[in-house]
Amino acid sequence: MARGWEKEDVDAPEPTPAAKPATAAEQQRTEREKKRRVQELELQRERVLSERTSSPHRRSALEAALLEIERELGELGWGIHI
Repeated sequence: MARGWEKEDVDAPEPTPAAKPATAAEQQRTEREKKRRVQELELQRERVLSERTSSPHRRSALEAALLEIERELGELGWGIHI
């Protein structure tokens, strides 16, 4: 009977030290992906801002694209860099 509680302790899962580096590696990977996405959106934003057009339809499409890009950048925590 005295061994019953010992058995439970032996069967209890032990925390693995490898779990922390996997989490840290995953966080680093996520951060790199976020930075790449921000860079991609910044380039798209610059391209949209540099376009010139006399067509009102094209201009409204560019303005809509710019709003969408800036919305996505805002979700990623980006602020306008001047």
